[in-house]
Amino acid sequence: MRRPLIAGNWKMHGSRDSIGILLGGLLAQKLPESVDVAVCPVYVHLDQVVAACSDSDLRVGAQDCSHVDQGAYTGDVAASMLRELGCHWVILGHSERRSYHAESDALIAAKLAAALAAGLAPIVCVGETREQREAGEAEAVVARQLRGSLEGASSAAGLVIAYEPVWAIGTGLTATPEQAQQMHAFIREQMTGLGANADETRILYGGSVKPDNAGELFAQADIDGALVGGAALKAEDFSAIIAAAG
Repeated sequence: MRRPLIAGNWKMHGSRDSIGILLGGLLAQKLPESVDVAVCPVYVHLDQVVAACSDSDLRVGAQDCSHVDQGAYTGDVAASMLRELGCHWVILGHSERRSYHAESDALIAAKLAAALAAGLAPIVCVGETREQREAGEAEAVVARQLRGSLEGASSAAGLVIAYEPVWAIGTGLTATPEQAQQMHAFIREQMTGLGANADETRILYGGSVKPDNAGELFAQADIDGALVGGAALKAEDFSAIIAAAG
């Protein structure tokens, strides 16, 4: 049985004070023993979060990493640096990176290789836009992203896939449990075709996950947790989503 994972993507939010309050609320909760939990702050807050979580079961991740280990890459942060700092997870290929920074599947595959080489556990994001879904292209888009982004690493141990329909990120819209399950099952089929042990691959749902819809989503056979955005910034809401997975 696949162990649920709940990962909070804090995006570009927070100050040292507000994060201290958020972490205080999260660390005061007893995490379910059956669920893995991670939080992913911006780079400048990683040291604070790693230090605060060092004696807890709460793992820390970064929101991105470079495709190279060192060099003249101003503004980039290497996967090895993140690992040295104490990160366990790293998010790769988020739709905001693909859109705002024009990240290609090939670049994401290079970042994935760098993350694995550094010992980070990757969460690779895939998902279609509203226009692509309405055009009937959702599965083709996701399949293409999987093939390109996972090239050479689809069977890597610990690889996690996050399905995030772009039209449901930060919009308040959420795929129905049936829509999410259909795509998760499709992704699992694709992973089998790519040579992965798909029965062991964790596939998360992301897209306006909240306490009031988490339980129904997690009840689906192929949904193994969530990559949580806005609700991860509220200790009470994030804790409720974790509890729903447990």
